[in-house]
Amino acid sequence: MKNTEKYLPVIPVLVAYAALLAYGVLIPGKWQIASQLAFYCALGQAFNLFMGMTGYVDFGYVAFLGVGSYGMALPIYHLSDKGLGLWLIVIGIFLAAVFSFILSLAVGAVALRLRGAYFAIATIGVNEGFRFLIEGARIWNGSEGLLFFLHMRTAFGKQTATAISNYWADGMVFAVAIVAAIMTLIYMRNKVGYALTALREDEDAAKVMGINVTKYKITAFITSAVLAGILGATAWSLKYSYVYPSDVFEIHYTVEAIINVLLGGAGTLLGPLVGGIIYGVSKYFLAIILPGFQLLIFAPVIIAIIVLFPEGTVGMLKKKVIGTPLEKYII
Repeated sequence: MKNTEKYLPVIPVLVAYAALLAYGVLIPGKWQIASQLAFYCALGQAFNLFMGMTGYVDFGYVAFLGVGSYGMALPIYHLSDKGLGLWLIVIGIFLAAVFSFILSLAVGAVALRLRGAYFAIATIGVNEGFRFLIEGARIWNGSEGLLFFLHMRTAFGKQTATAISNYWADGMVFAVAIVAAIMTLIYMRNKVGYALTALREDEDAAKVMGINVTKYKITAFITSAVLAGILGATAWSLKYSYVYPSDVFEIHYTVEAIINVLLGGAGTLLGPLVGGIIYGVSKYFLAIILPGFQLLIFAPVIIAIIVLFPEGTVGMLKKKVIGTPLEKYII
């Protein structure tokens, strides 16, 4: 396969994000819907980098979004009067990546020694445990959280702070989604992806073949975690200007990540994007049509889709385009 051809699958991903961005920008009143869909897509793309490529389900995934949101909140909260201006955002993204990197190392060092259901069980308590640690030990202001909208005004000015919350943060979410997709494709087209595919299919056989499965699992785990941390910094801290442990460590974000990946197709490049849009649009319209009953209706719909298309919508599409010119664009 030629070097240029093996990266062609990123084209439909970029086109889809460009179309979503244009939808939000060009149609009045649709920016918030577009940005929400971008968040679901970014969440799925980042989560798919680990779950989709290894088959391991991390139920504590939202913990990385949570610590990432603190990574952005802390410099704004404490350094807003130091004249750093927009450098605070750069510092915040760096700290979000560092915090999620450190947490992923700590969790991965223990949990990644386990497999399958044992790994999933081990990660269930990570999120709640870290949340209660912050609240009980009063780390980062404990359960009172960090409220820093006035700090943003001090650091950036009123108009810029408003623009950051309303538009810049959402634009960064699009960027995280694109970076996550590109990282996924790079891994899929290199030895990292081949090793992860081998261990996903049969970990024991992969070890016998000489593949250092622990090394590649940790690589995918850390990459996915860091992207989640940056997503938490942008989609939560910059967007809402506050961080409360009970909100940023809410486990339903992990559930949404799993749903997005399964709907679109685990281990596929385009799957999390398609799954995120299906999930986001369905959730939005069901909330309008059947307010208060959307979850009751949505749950069986999701189950039905997953049962009918066990490989996800993109997994089904991959089979349909085999032998056609579209095959090289869908993976």
